[in-house]
Amino acid sequence: MVQRVSTGSPFEATFGYSRAVRHEDTVYVSGTTGYDYATMTMPESVGEQAKNALVTIDKALKEAGSSIQDTVRVVYYVGDRSYVDEVVATVGPVFTDIRPAASMLIVQMIEEGMKIEIEVTARIGAAASHA
Repeated sequence: MVQRVSTGSPFEATFGYSRAVRHEDTVYVSGTTGYDYATMTMPESVGEQAKNALVTIDKALKEAGSSIQDTVRVVYYVGDRSYVDEVVATVGPVFTDIRPAASMLIVQMIEEGMKIEIEVTARIGAAASHA
């Protein structure tokens, strides 16, 4: 079984990707930036961008039958080293008890206002093993 999830972002059609793809019990979430898709605006703060990305990711995971609590892998793409402390302060409370495998890379983003992109892999039912 393959299920594709769209969040309605215009970038999905332009770039040709799905926000998330579920294959059996695994959900792969594409790199997600901090856009507020309701207003199509990007906050200035990297912390707010990270928060928006996590909300978008959790929404996609829920549509695929999972949730952020089922995350087993997370990759952070951060636009500048100076953002790391603020990113950690935002994502740490979300993942402290989940403790997924993680990587953080400092990269050049595709748009100037973007400061972070987050991608996750989740396994449906993984949250039960975190308890």
